[in-house]
Amino acid sequence: MNPEIKLRQAEIEDRNIIWEIIQQSIERRRQDGSTQWQNGYPDLGTVESDIAKGFGHVLTVDGEIAVYAALILNDEPAYSTIEGAWLSDGEFVVVHRVAVNEKFAGQGMVKKLFDQIEEFTKSHGIQSVKVDTNHDNMAMLKILEGKGYSYCGEVLLKDGLRKAFEKIII
Repeated sequence: MNPEIKLRQAEIEDRNIIWEIIQQSIERRRQDGSTQWQNGYPDLGTVESDIAKGFGHVLTVDGEIAVYAALILNDEPAYSTIEGAWLSDGEFVVVHRVAVNEKFAGQGMVKKLFDQIEEFTKSHGIQSVKVDTNHDNMAMLKILEGKGYSYCGEVLLKDGLRKAFEKIII
């Protein structure tokens, strides 16, 4: 039987499991030799803020949280200046802070997350999805390439330069 996979808004009751998942991801990145998320960001306050602003989302498998991500509509100040060029200048969904529950690691859950994000984007008449990642986050770079995201250049976030990608949805 196929598991039920859903994308839903995170609730404050989810914060402890989300924080645990982010801590697992921080450790996985450290073990992979990545510098991303190794400076105290994101922290529990980031998760609480995401949830309070309605940005926090979880991908659930049969009701259990498998992946966390912040989805932000049309608002990433760092994206206004890019060394390169975005594919579009219409409405967009920004994907930040993707973290996978260890229990679901290696099961293609981030690809399923992006499928759901793209479906949400299309159903709301939003033009594209924009995302950035660290130059040494090989897992995410591979996923973005496989999902058809175009490399657009580099953006400067508070903790350094990031590779920026966009996919036109409609």
